[in-house]
Amino acid sequence: MDYTSGVARAAALLREAHYAIALTGAGISTPSGIPDFRSPGTGLWERADPMEVASIYAFRRHPEAFYTWMRPLVMTLLAAEPNPGHLALAELEAGGWLKAIITQNIDNLHQQAGSREVLELHGHLREATCISCYHVMPTGELLDDFLASGEVPRCPVCGGVMKPNVVLFGEQLPIQVVNEVMEHVRRADLMLVAGSSLEVIPASRLPLLVSEHAGRLIVINLTPTYIDEVAEVVIHADVAEVLPRIARACAEG
Repeated sequence: MDYTSGVARAAALLREAHYAIALTGAGISTPSGIPDFRSPGTGLWERADPMEVASIYAFRRHPEAFYTWMRPLVMTLLAAEPNPGHLALAELEAGGWLKAIITQNIDNLHQQAGSREVLELHGHLREATCISCYHVMPTGELLDDFLASGEVPRCPVCGGVMKPNVVLFGEQLPIQVVNEVMEHVRRADLMLVAGSSLEVIPASRLPLLVSEHAGRLIVINLTPTYIDEVAEVVIHADVAEVLPRIARACAEG
């Protein structure tokens, strides 16, 4: 299916769907300047061993290593702005063609773009939790102080190390979010996959679950995914270019 007919078909499927949801990965945020994790040459794991800097085991032993690695990424995340892909998904939701966005990203860009029902499977940077007394607090001042000093953020209650509420390797996904995600997946008759290589479990299994109960799939990603062969529409292109065209086609209906 060529690019133009793929956009038209995707828009038609969204207009026909009773309950469409989206799954997004790092590829929707790379146009906003946020590096992904696995791209050859540019991925974050090209320059660091994830188990040494981004696992819960390493964090508990050497939180300073995590924060040293995280500092430039936090600067990038805080400076990033939604791109046309994020804005298009918000438009699809506002138009009633999309019920929810399930994202693997921690960058808050869907919310900044105006999306309302956003389920963050891998957590977010808006809050942090003390690993000693479990005190939870907003990260605003913590991150400002950390970026200014480079020092590990400490709990104002007990002095323990504060950990951002993002899911590290070795941690469970937030159960309440997982339950909400599964409820949307059970109801979905269409899933739009945008900017995900579908390599990270369990998020990578979600399109398959939709397909198994006769839901349709639209896949927009630069590189092929394992689910392409059963998807109704597959477009290998930049989501920041394709999604606005789909949103426009839905509106022009």
